[in-house]
Amino acid sequence: MKITVRDIIEKKKKGEKITALTAYDYAFAGVLDQAGLDIILVGDSVGTTVLGYDSTVPVTMRDMLHHTKAVARAVKNSLLVADMPFGSYENSTERALRGARRLLKEGGAQAIKVEGAGGIVEIVKAMTASGVPVMGHLGLTPQTAEQLGGYKVQGKLRNEAEKIWQDARHLEGAGIFSLVLECVPYQLAKFITGRLKVPTIGIGAGPYCDGQILVLNDLLGLEKRLRPKFVRRYADLGRETERAVASFKKDVLKGSYPSLKESFAMDENELPGEA
Repeated sequence: MKITVRDIIEKKKKGEKITALTAYDYAFAGVLDQAGLDIILVGDSVGTTVLGYDSTVPVTMRDMLHHTKAVARAVKNSLLVADMPFGSYENSTERALRGARRLLKEGGAQAIKVEGAGGIVEIVKAMTASGVPVMGHLGLTPQTAEQLGGYKVQGKLRNEAEKIWQDARHLEGAGIFSLVLECVPYQLAKFITGRLKVPTIGIGAGPYCDGQILVLNDLLGLEKRLRPKFVRRYADLGRETERAVASFKKDVLKGSYPSLKESFAMDENELPGEA
């Protein structure tokens, strides 16, 4: 049965943990969906994991629609959430609504995610009032990481922690159905989780959130450039892929691939005649 936004909220009430991972293509999305994850996020991390950018900032709405459509074709059970890319929602309610509706209507997502609070709280309120399910994202917000001093833990000081907490309250008031907390101290994540009615989903936020999410490429060992402290690698597919490709190259060069067993045959009497 297809998981809904309401199901995610109910999991917090029941004390059930929420599982989530990112996906960017049909093949991996199908694997994650069959594994029974609650949420699959088409993250704008596609910019760094798939498109080769140094950050998520260059990702466009066109990129997000392309990858969301691919993932949506595979997802039958999980709740499908898509990131709103940088510049698509911060300064215009009308533009934010237009982009969110495209991700839902054209992309096939069931909900969207936005980063930050402050000036976007009213925009979030307008989106939720219009029927767009919204997931919030506080702490380290990659789209504005440069303003936060880079990719580092947020909320370690009292004033920073207070701001994140107040932002969380305001986003909940604006109607979000869940909140991603990224790279914040576990004590702060526990404090916020215990006081919000909507579920929190942590990434580098410790064990006390209502759920956990990771970037799939990090979990599988496909990301070579960075390995954040909070990432647990459950496989090393990067190394395994390198070994497989090296074996393929070796077999081709020495003529052992393909063998006749891996080839198609025909009656030699059907061969063309000599010219």
